[in-house]
Amino acid sequence: MAEHRNREVTQLSEQQGDIKIKEKQQFPLTIKRLGINGEGVGYFKRQVVFVPGTLPGEEVVVEATKVHTKFAEAKVMKIRKASPHRVTPPCYVYEACGGCQLQHLEYSQQLVEKKDLLMQALERHTKFRLDDLNIRGTLGMETPWHYRNKSQFQVGKQGEKVIAGLYGQNSHQLVDIKECIVQRSETNKVIQVVRKQLEKLSIPVYNERKRKGSVRTIVTRVGVQTGEVQIVIVTATNDLPKKEQLIKALQNKLPEVKSIMQNINPLSTSLIFGEKTILLAGKKTIEEKLDGYSYHLSARAFFQLNPLQTEKLYNEIKKAADLTGTEKLVDAYCGSGTIGLWLSEGAGEIRGMDVIKESIEDARINANSYHLKNTRYEVGTAEEWMLKWKQEGWRPDVVVVDPPRTGCDPSLLKTILAVKPKKFVYASCNPSTLAKDLMMLSTHYKIEYIQPIDMFPQTSHVESVTKLVLKEQAGSR
Repeated sequence: MAEHRNREVTQLSEQQGDIKIKEKQQFPLTIKRLGINGEGVGYFKRQVVFVPGTLPGEEVVVEATKVHTKFAEAKVMKIRKASPHRVTPPCYVYEACGGCQLQHLEYSQQLVEKKDLLMQALERHTKFRLDDLNIRGTLGMETPWHYRNKSQFQVGKQGEKVIAGLYGQNSHQLVDIKECIVQRSETNKVIQVVRKQLEKLSIPVYNERKRKGSVRTIVTRVGVQTGEVQIVIVTATNDLPKKEQLIKALQNKLPEVKSIMQNINPLSTSLIFGEKTILLAGKKTIEEKLDGYSYHLSARAFFQLNPLQTEKLYNEIKKAADLTGTEKLVDAYCGSGTIGLWLSEGAGEIRGMDVIKESIEDARINANSYHLKNTRYEVGTAEEWMLKWKQEGWRPDVVVVDPPRTGCDPSLLKTILAVKPKKFVYASCNPSTLAKDLMMLSTHYKIEYIQPIDMFPQTSHVESVTKLVLKEQAGSR
């Protein structure tokens, strides 16, 4: 997070010199805007200060908690003037957990601020005139709670008690979460049943400091439309102690669970999953449906976490792709092929790729289940396959990408500029990397519009769909 903040304030700090604020210093502050992590941003004697839990327009008294070379962090001591959009967070562990950042901001204003975060990123990382860009209002949810279909809760111990939850923001303190109000009720229930069985059976929980024990993480995913649930128990060891007893107990108590998997991650890493996944009981995948389409999801396959908003997201991608039935389309970072399947009726041919082998297996199963003959899915990177296909004389008319938060790999962007599809549809979950990528693409592509979508209410995350058209194509209209 400090790295992100450093990037956010670099230009300003270069102009103003090093920071002069001292730790534990108290001072008044007016909050000007939200930062990329959802905290309030103010300026004290022209120095940048980040204050979690504050909102634009608020007048507060803060105390500096950490002073960095380019910025300071502070905590609120007193709110002198509250925002009219401030509300009481309904979550009992909101401040301790850190999984959500904006529960104290009324939802309609969250949508306004998320568009502003997107505009801030474009202003900071590009040379575009914002007035020349068509940036639309954020598409939100009617009921912005209990939307996440997947939970990844770390496991730990408090005395003899097994707890499951998330690490607090900027700490390694595990917060025990009995019910997360942005999670689906199905995943909350399953997490608690698994946690209780680990405790009842005295199955050793992994201790990161001592590097002893077995179970590290409980991952659950629910097919919202099908009701099918998958449990993935992530272990640091190949062996899962009392495995048979655990499986039997889970099957008895959770008939909705159709898949129980074990993933093995022996490495000291912040990554949840290791490379090896084993079927313990049931089937390898669960089924989910979106607008009539069915998707088979394996343990490590990527799938959007908010099914209701996913339909909006995919429909925005469909609008931007604007297919007529003949186009050759590449679904880069395709995961289990969800976007390609959504666009299949309008495409002449669809090709997708992903570096995770299981995802490609899922994509092929999903395509075959609809008897689609115009699809091809390969394991590997988009830049590798697109250059190979170009050499074979195959060029896409439309490329759709939905990359991770790190954005598109520079080599993929270079490949796009070399292959030159007529349309490029960029679904982004990180405004900063989107802005940088758009700056590079703008040499050959015109930005027709950017549509922000709120996939994660109560958090600072902003998703968006950008439609880009090849300038030669745009000029020929």
